[in-house]
Amino acid sequence: MFSQSKTQIIITTDKGEAMDLLNGAVIVITGASSGFGKGAAMSFAQQGAVVVLAARREYLLDEVCAALSPKGLAVPCDVSKQEDVEKLYRTTIETFGHFDVWINNAGGAAIGKFTEIPLQDHIQVIETDLMGTLYGSYYAMSHFRDQGAGILINVASMIGKVPAPYYASYAAAKHGVVGLSASLRQELQEQKLENIRVCTVLPMAMDTPFFEHAANYTGREAVPLPPLSDAQEVIDVLVDLVQNPKDETSVGKGSAVATFSHNVAPGLTEGMMAKSTHKSQMEDAKPAPIDSGSLTQPDSRGTGIKGNFDK
Repeated sequence: MFSQSKTQIIITTDKGEAMDLLNGAVIVITGASSGFGKGAAMSFAQQGAVVVLAARREYLLDEVCAALSPKGLAVPCDVSKQEDVEKLYRTTIETFGHFDVWINNAGGAAIGKFTEIPLQDHIQVIETDLMGTLYGSYYAMSHFRDQGAGILINVASMIGKVPAPYYASYAAAKHGVVGLSASLRQELQEQKLENIRVCTVLPMAMDTPFFEHAANYTGREAVPLPPLSDAQEVIDVLVDLVQNPKDETSVGKGSAVATFSHNVAPGLTEGMMAKSTHKSQMEDAKPAPIDSGSLTQPDSRGTGIKGNFDK
């Protein structure tokens, strides 16, 4: 077990020891201006945690922080830039002296036929989703090794296990996040560092602003592959992982079936995913203009925890 003078955080192993984690814990969350990040920040603060919120849209971070005050700190950050993530890390240390949990949640996508998406958009997806997670993981793990404990949570996607067409760079990035997290867990296991945990979250399609933010080159509205799940499911998992760390957690309707199916029959599962995604996005979705979304530049769309698909 491990405890700190500034918090009552106690990390447990899989053998199961009692924990007191959220009250007073310092938790860093990227992508905190909307979606999972915003929802998790609010949930953590309600349970007594101090939350450091990071995202590109500073004015939204300020709004969330105002609601969390005095338990929030806003740090403008573009995770695709190493210097921004380092600033987030250093600002947190300078302000609180330490942190207990780091959640790499920021992400984006470019949807469309691979060669019809500008190459720079593919690069931006990789820099945000994979490199941003790598930067955050690097600083978080360095700090956790110094203090002897901590929890790193990387938000990936079921597409990081079961790829989907028209999401090529997103699938590549999320497969990378899954592999990065697994490799870090192997290091910790071999070095017997039981009080540092690396958790990977694999959401299915969720009702968040993700599809409003995505760059969309399909010529049709960006739509999730049904069945669609409530964003609160992922938020609840993020909160639970801080109290009960697990290596990998799939979330959403059909996630257990998809995981089992891909383990047993990967070719068949990927074939079904390809057909379902093509039909949903390229045949059934309504026509819409090309939209660069907020992939490269933040915009005013999608400021809530949930998206508009429940309507």
